[in-house]
Amino acid sequence: MTAGTTVEEPYTVELTPEVYAYVQPDGGWCLSNAGFVSDGGRTLLVDTASTRRRALWLREAVEAAGAPVPSLIVNTHHHGDHTYGNCVFPEATVVAHDNSRREQLDAGHQLHLIWPRTDFGEISIAAPTLTYHDSVTLHIGETEVRVLHPGVAHTTGDSVVWLPHRRVVFTGDLVFAGGTPFIPFGSLSGSLRALDLLRSLDARTVVPGHGPLTDASAYDATERYLRFVGTLAEEGRAKGITPLEAARQADLGEFGQWREPERLVANLHRAYAELAGAPGGSRLDLVALLTDMTEMNGGVPVACHA
Repeated sequence: MTAGTTVEEPYTVELTPEVYAYVQPDGGWCLSNAGFVSDGGRTLLVDTASTRRRALWLREAVEAAGAPVPSLIVNTHHHGDHTYGNCVFPEATVVAHDNSRREQLDAGHQLHLIWPRTDFGEISIAAPTLTYHDSVTLHIGETEVRVLHPGVAHTTGDSVVWLPHRRVVFTGDLVFAGGTPFIPFGSLSGSLRALDLLRSLDARTVVPGHGPLTDASAYDATERYLRFVGTLAEEGRAKGITPLEAARQADLGEFGQWREPERLVANLHRAYAELAGAPGGSRLDLVALLTDMTEMNGGVPVACHA
């Protein structure tokens, strides 16, 4: 944990028989959610946390629920706050989208570079060894688990984990409940299309990538924000101002109370790039993004809360 930060303890919620969410408050930087499905014989885990310490807590939570050690892990995307903990589950086969494996290997220990003062613990990169292109269906006892690729959205390798008979969906970072979306690694237009996919599933319970458990109303709030970003980008480019200038001039309105409002400038970088014709998922300058987010924070670096 970064010095000076205090957060609540993670907790486990049984959503339906054999299906659990693992929530890490307050859902800010590096505090992602996870979940697991178990029939008492096999366990599938969705995402694995950002530090060795937190991944070990997750492992303990699975065991406390009476579930066996996971034999399958689904990574919703490659970012280290969802995948660094893979190495704490050496018994498991890691499943993800084709692009997610490549992105995870390319990123390596990227979070260490962004937050060098954070104690991530001993982390070895355990990239997916089983990948898919469009979708794959897994079965844990009587529970059907559909893993769907929504296209380029939060990243190029996102996975939605949908349990149709339980009406539970794990969205990964397509949804930040009470937090600001983050799309510089993906696509603004693609994120909007991903919301259409999520709506079509008609889930009763939505487990977001970050933040408290929610329902489909989170899709509408996310869409309003993304369209707000798109409008700001169009206006900013028309005025000839930079993403940072556009972000500083923006009235966040209903989004002003969301966590990590500094992400607006990073999202504007992606929106500007798309307006200039860059394809979704094309590489942006990470140093420039972090520098601009720090400026949005009043010169205070973006903080990892893990």
